[in-house]
Amino acid sequence: MKVLEDRVAIVTGGAQGIGAAYCNGLANEGAKLVIADTYDGSALAQSICNNGGEAIYIKSDVSREEDNQRMAEKTIKSFGRIDILIANAGLYTNLERKISIEETPQEWDAVMPHMEKSGYGKIINIASTAAFSGQGHSTRYAASKAAVIGITRTMAREYGSKGITINAIAPGPIETTTPSEHVDPNLQNRQAAIIGRRSIKRLGMPDDVVGLCIFLASPESDFITGQTIVVDGGSVLH
Repeated sequence: MKVLEDRVAIVTGGAQGIGAAYCNGLANEGAKLVIADTYDGSALAQSICNNGGEAIYIKSDVSREEDNQRMAEKTIKSFGRIDILIANAGLYTNLERKISIEETPQEWDAVMPHMEKSGYGKIINIASTAAFSGQGHSTRYAASKAAVIGITRTMAREYGSKGITINAIAPGPIETTTPSEHVDPNLQNRQAAIIGRRSIKRLGMPDDVVGLCIFLASPESDFITGQTIVVDGGSVLH
């Protein structure tokens, strides 16, 4: 039996990049997937179904309360329950669109009643090493991710007695095919500097994060909550 057999997972920002890797990884372990994104995730959902899994795509902007409510309602209608939320939707690639600090609570508000009702749930927030590293020129992004860590710790205490665990993953820079509105003329130099700070001297890839996501979504992590785990090849050591 697969470790996430028959569990229902929502992945926000799941249509591309690291989010798509989370979706494929969770589906491979038996989870039924809801891909929630402003980008079209229908092709990914179809690919998962073609490989024997179950997945649907719901167009959703996590900064809009009505979209989050609709996302939760459609998930219940399609699969009957919500077990796992991967709060992955992020704005680092195209940061200028909007501030992200309010997104995670809105996502939670939409799914928490369903998890409370069943007495079980797994929430995995996606933070970032930006919250630890003090990197310049991304203050509001770093502030939003530091807020995610604080919220994760606080809400873990509040919801632990209800059978809901809440943890966070803090990836370092990960190489993806997510399109960017901003061309970085110093990309190679930036990548070299990132690798130079790491204990493991290579670029981070989406698959480097997926295993931890599956573990935190599985019953094997039922006694772990309120934690933030850094995945960056040993750059930030805390």
